[in-house]
Parts: sequence; structure tokens; C-alpha cells
Amino acid sequence: MSQQADVKSIETLAFVRTAFAAFAHESGQALSEIEIQGQRTVEWICVDRAAHWKAEIRRMSDLVNKAIKDVEHCRTFKKVGDNTPSCIEEKKALEKARQRLARAEEKAEAVRRWTPIVQQQFRETCVRLVRFRDVIDVDCPRAMAQLEKMLRALDAYRQVASPTADGGDGGAGGGQNMTRQLDESAAASPKQATVAAETEQS
Repeated sequence: MSQQADVKSIETLAFVRTAFAAFAHESGQALSEIEIQGQRTVEWICVDRAAHWKAEIRRMSDLVNKAIKDVEHCRTFKKVGDNTPSCIEEKKALEKARQRLARAEEKAEAVRRWTPIVQQQFRETCVRLVRFRDVIDVDCPRAMAQLEKMLRALDAYRQVASPTADGGDGGAGGGQNMTRQLDESAAASPKQATVAAETEQS
């Protein structure tokens, strides 16, 4: 069974081909940017933040130890008679240091908990991106090649049919519809497709 395509504007096919090329180019750049930014984010969470909070735990632990020594020093050397000094400032500093240590430990635990989740989600996202990249790298060029083949065939037909159209319709045939007929063998073998077109009679 034959198929027909009613082509009213060759320029539209050329525009679609150009749009495919622009889409493939811009989408490819967007995918690359997504992959780069995604990898940077994963590394920031799993590597940079892990190292940061590990260092913060060490630093806060040192501050806590120093604050404890300051409290002991206050109780020992600021004692007057039987009166035990309150050491309020030293105790406040110790409590503040302990709070900072607790916060650093909480953040480090959050990084350890989220690291495998973030990595897994990024891997799954990359799989989806690979599928979309196949559309850009394979399907778009294939569609562009098919459009290019159609444009060449239609242009060849127009060049062959134009003398008849100019003689019979006074040059108006170039603006009429063109119909391209493909038989079953052409659908099975695009490289040997036969293009036939008919001009409408006014």
C-alpha cells in the first residue's frame, strides 16, 4: 500500500531541520552542564563537607578540652579560703564549646547518612541522562538526515516539474501543493525511495 505526503511548503521542512539541529546542540550543552554541576554537588556533599565537619569535630574537641582546663584552673587558683569560685565565664565558655562540638558531630552524622543516598540518586539520574543523550546523539541526527533526504528529493522534483508548471500555469505551479508518494519497497529501503508529486489543476 502506497503512502502520500502533501507538502505545501519546502521552506517549512528546512525550518524543521534547522530546529532539530538547534535542539540537539542546546540540549547537548544543557546535559553536559547538568552532569558537571551534579558531580560537583555530589563531591561537595560527600567529600568536601565530610572533611570539613571531621576537621570541625577535632577543632571543637580541642576547644572543649581547653575550656575544661580553664574551669579546673579557675577552681584551683582563684579559690579564696574555703570559698569556691563560681568561674561563671569559664563555665559559659565550656558550655558553648560543648554545643559547638555537638553541632559538628550532628552535621558529620548527617553527611554520613546522606552520602549513599545522594550517590545513588545521582547514579540513577545519570542513567536517565544517558537515555536522553541517545535521543540527541542518535534520533535527532537520524531525523535530520531523513528531512535532508526529503528536501533533496522535493527539490529535484521541483526542478524537473518547473518547466511544465511554468508553461501550463504561467509560473504559478511553484506555489502549488506537491504530493510525494512512497511505495512499500521505499519504506523498507529509504536509500532507494522513489518520490512522485502531483500538481493541482486550477
